[in-house]
Amino acid sequence: MRRVGALILGNADAEAFGKEVREGLAKAGYVEGRNVQLDIRSAQGRLELLPQLAAELVASRVDVLVALYTPCARAAQQATRDIPIVAIVANPVETGIIASLARPGGNITGVSLLAAEAHGKCVEVFAEMLPGIRKVAALGNTRDPFMPLLLEKIHASGKAANVEIVTVTAGGIEELEPAITKALAEGAKALVMQGSLPSRIVTELALKHRLPAASFTRSFPEVGGLMSYGPDATDSFQRGTYFVIKVLQGGKPAEIPAEQATKFELVLNLKTAKTLDIAMPPMLLARADTVIE
Repeated sequence: MRRVGALILGNADAEAFGKEVREGLAKAGYVEGRNVQLDIRSAQGRLELLPQLAAELVASRVDVLVALYTPCARAAQQATRDIPIVAIVANPVETGIIASLARPGGNITGVSLLAAEAHGKCVEVFAEMLPGIRKVAALGNTRDPFMPLLLEKIHASGKAANVEIVTVTAGGIEELEPAITKALAEGAKALVMQGSLPSRIVTELALKHRLPAASFTRSFPEVGGLMSYGPDATDSFQRGTYFVIKVLQGGKPAEIPAEQATKFELVLNLKTAKTLDIAMPPMLLARADTVIE
């Protein structure tokens, strides 16, 4: 019986992630309950729980540990230097998770989601969706080491789109509403949320304050956010499973080149748009990969 552990931030991605991993493993001959056991641990949006959950997976002697998003990868990285880790994360080279795509080094390989660039793209989409918009808030996660790179890319996109970026941050659930209130006070008319923050809570707060909001994870519009632009989640999870299989077959992470996401998708939630009295431009609707009604 092989053991695959997975560390994820919240439950929004859990179902889709688990489905793709199980199906991918089964196609390679690893059937859950027969010759492989899958143990998914969710921090339920509480980043402070990640070190404990990572330590528990390491203590259970998993054969490979999958980490979804940068905070999980950092927790896994700190918990073990021996157990192979497959990281499905933002920009792993820039954030020090791996040495390079071609030669990851250490015990980690996986998929780069190019999330910094994707968050920046959300600003460009808002500029098209909301003609005349002058200020967009960037909501960063102070507990995520990816935040500086993310803010850098968002500010660069804002400059290119002639949109001023209002930076606000939160390190815990209790800090989210004050951050959004501050963004509104500074004149922000839309918000781009860092993907490692809890999607459902930010969505509820954004709707409460009638603030159009976006992130890079598909789960964000699926729980009521206005839109997302980022890597195709299904494809990313499938590619991550490929690395898990390579490790189970004896591959060493240091010798398995990491990949960059190649499929990206724009997802729009029209129900939320109607709630916020936003008329989606026809050209934008035509470009959307998925429209939630």
